[in-house]
Amino acid sequence: MDIRDQLKNLFPDHDEQDFTMPEEKFVQREPLICKFEKKGRNGKPVTVIEGFEGSDSDLKVISKKIKTTLGIGGSEKDGTIVIQGDNRDKIMKMLHDMGYKTKRVGG
Repeated sequence: MDIRDQLKNLFPDHDEQDFTMPEEKFVQREPLICKFEKKGRNGKPVTVIEGFEGSDSDLKVISKKIKTTLGIGGSEKDGTIVIQGDNRDKIMKMLHDMGYKTKRVGG
């Protein structure tokens, strides 16, 4: 006897209704920081996107979309996306089209 049967025995006049929780869309509060780095990477330029507040799976989806659209490599870890090369303008436009606010730092 499962819980539904037990509840029906306790409350025979109750009419059961289906209920679904409304899904809340994630909203980024702070803008994503898009910056260019060469220091500590053997002189190789990279674009770093920091400040993502969502889940790791959402971060991977965003990173994958950027990498496949631009056809370049990169990685994501601990709320940071690292993309090879100086592609700040293209990445910021893509993030803006996805609905994220961005802030350019440096140069």
